[in-house]
Amino acid sequence: MTEVFIYDHVRTPRGRGKKDGSLHEVPSVRLAAKSLEAIRDRNGLDTATVDDIIMGCVDPVMDAGAVIPKAAAFEAGYSNKAPGMQISRFCASGLDAVNFAAGKVKAGSDDIVIAGGVESMSRVGMGMSGGSWYMDPSVNFPAYFMPQGVSADLIATKYGFGRDDVDAYAVESQKRAAHAWEKGYFSKSVIPVKDVNGLTILDKDEHMRPGTDMQALAQLQPSFQMPGEMGGFEAVGIQAHPEIERINYVHHAGNSSGIVDGSAAVLIGSKAGGETMGIKPRARIRAFANIGSDPALMLTGPVDVTEKLLARTGMKISDIDLFELNEAFAAVVLRFMQAFEVDHSKMNVNGGAIAMGHPLGATGAMILGTVLDELERRDLNTALVTLCIGAGMGTATVIERV
Repeated sequence: MTEVFIYDHVRTPRGRGKKDGSLHEVPSVRLAAKSLEAIRDRNGLDTATVDDIIMGCVDPVMDAGAVIPKAAAFEAGYSNKAPGMQISRFCASGLDAVNFAAGKVKAGSDDIVIAGGVESMSRVGMGMSGGSWYMDPSVNFPAYFMPQGVSADLIATKYGFGRDDVDAYAVESQKRAAHAWEKGYFSKSVIPVKDVNGLTILDKDEHMRPGTDMQALAQLQPSFQMPGEMGGFEAVGIQAHPEIERINYVHHAGNSSGIVDGSAAVLIGSKAGGETMGIKPRARIRAFANIGSDPALMLTGPVDVTEKLLARTGMKISDIDLFELNEAFAAVVLRFMQAFEVDHSKMNVNGGAIAMGHPLGATGAMILGTVLDELERRDLNTALVTLCIGAGMGTATVIERV
């Protein structure tokens, strides 16, 4: 099978996902085009040689609809020869776009693919595309459907994480993100978003709250207690996990991922593709996997898929130098570290979505790029990137520097 390499990656800053957010004025297609323009221009890429453009987009409707990667390619001035497709696996869509691209290269069908994702959550609200998972009783009954926040609180209860645990994790995420920005760790890959006049709209993640401390978080009320208790979803969780007598509600806006806008692009290719582009690879995609997991806990998929990936590759957890796990909720990351005895010094070392936000379809590609930059900065070799996914799934990818 053909080896698959990462040649480059870029991302936009994450804009606050509200109408007063800096990127709200930027249509989804333009936001995606910004990453396509940057990956082309930084690498002198002849876009007629691009075999495919694959982007994750969780809610591909309204201005994010109609095969947004192809529309973004038009907007970015790409050759008409460059095709495009969008995919969705909820929060892992951006990483699965990379994995899908890697599979095409590995199979020998493509040599140069741009993968990534986009989500403008200020313009296309979460869940706007609808779906039977949460709308059709014949589906959501066997799926033990409940809001993800209730599932996160179920995880915290089952595995023994209290309010102080999740809040302390959130404070650390904010500190790490602020430190990374202060030291310029993201400057290599974050591209400013400019308006039609060339004026910068946003050049830094704007969701961060670096002054967050335990005292400030203690003032926040649990966000999911009402839907859990009044909406009946706690009963659903207990039906699936009868060992739980009641759910301890610990998650709130300060220890959960932020709603933001953003896009990302990763340049993937074979050795022959790199020769065509005239650039050297930065890392190799060693392996990737997906899995279905407990639908009620819903967000423990990263543990299950990592076990699957390690078994398939013959690797041990100690073979991984750095970990990136999307901070959908603090308990998700705490459970992963608990399950594998991973030290926090190796996990999300520059903060994560609690501090910087989670632009659903783009996040997986963003955190892949973040950990690659960090491997290079620390002169380390191997990283594992993983995300939890709605309805109970997990996606993971292992990369290693070349």
